Amino acid sequence: METVIDIVDVSWKRQGQFILSDIDWKVWKGEHWALLGLNGSGKTTLLNMINGYIWPTTGRVSVLGQVFGETDMRELRKSIGWVSSSLQERLQETATAEEIVVSGKFASIGLYESTNDTDFEKAYHIMDQLGCSHIIGRTYQTCSQGEKQKILIARGLMGSPELLILDEPTSGLDFLAREDLLLVVENLAAQDNTPTIIFVTHHIEEILPAFSKSLLLREGSVFKKGYTKDILTTDTLSKFYSTPVEVERKNNRFLMSVPVTSRYL
Repeated sequence: METVIDIVDVSWKRQGQFILSDIDWKVWKGEHWALLGLNGSGKTTLLNMINGYIWPTTGRVSVLGQVFGETDMRELRKSIGWVSSSLQERLQETATAEEIVVSGKFASIGLYESTNDTDFEKAYHIMDQLGCSHIIGRTYQTCSQGEKQKILIARGLMGSPELLILDEPTSGLDFLAREDLLLVVENLAAQDNTPTIIFVTHHIEEILPAFSKSLLLREGSVFKKGYTKDILTTDTLSKFYSTPVEVERKNNRFLMSVPVTSRYL
């Protein structure tokens, strides 16, 4: 079986301080993982490293079989779809939804390279799969937040990536829009030949059954990793958050709450 992400004993130091420490993480082809952590836990730093935007201070990183230091990172990034809300601020508000999707083929902001009918046909097909074909022809600025997130996912799929990173894709969505987007993700994960998906979140209720494995990141280190059902437990998450929490499982989703008796301690 092929490895998609292989991180061995990785640390990253900035201004004399370790932001990541002793990271070991292996993701096999066909697996879908959830990456869970609070703000400041090092999630974004780890994603930047996987995409080759920063280099480990110590350790070894290999993505899609390509060892960092021995590969062209610009070419490697074409096989990685990274969907992040921060990208929204850089997109052209007056571009149509399908133009933004097609730009994912070139990993560019805007269309500056030659496109053809085949590119747009592929974009239309992906948008239809994600349930957003109704916004074809509309400008990005007229789309709702949920529609914009679907556009970003479609854009991330345009280059037929082998690895798809969904970086807090439900950020800023209301409950109904969030559940609609999670259904899209669930359907995507269930498709044949879908890329390996890394789903990054703060909230365990967003971790779908498709994400059978999870990594908990705290203060730049791996707190725990393994099968989601074994990790998202009352005991483990109480230790992870250093706060008593209660976890229950309902309809194959996880719910977490803070006991009333613990809120005023």
